[in-house]
Amino acid sequence: MTKFAQKEGFSMGFTYVEKPGTQPAAFEALFESVKRYEVTAVVLPSLLHFAVLGASHDIRDSFERATGARVLVLDSP
Repeated sequence: MTKFAQKEGFSMGFTYVEKPGTQPAAFEALFESVKRYEVTAVVLPSLLHFAVLGASHDIRDSFERATGARVLVLDSP
């Protein structure tokens, strides 16, 4: 992810990981950080990382609309 961020001209920030029994704590922390620091993009290894919250494409669209940040996915063609 760090190489991808550098290649795309981004700085690597924080990594948020959901722990069993605490979801959606990490997602909420990510959301708040994106809003607070005016982050322009979030990189996920796969959209499956949003799947714990519901239909991943719906979460992606909602996240992008609510934060203004793009969600980039490493496994995309």
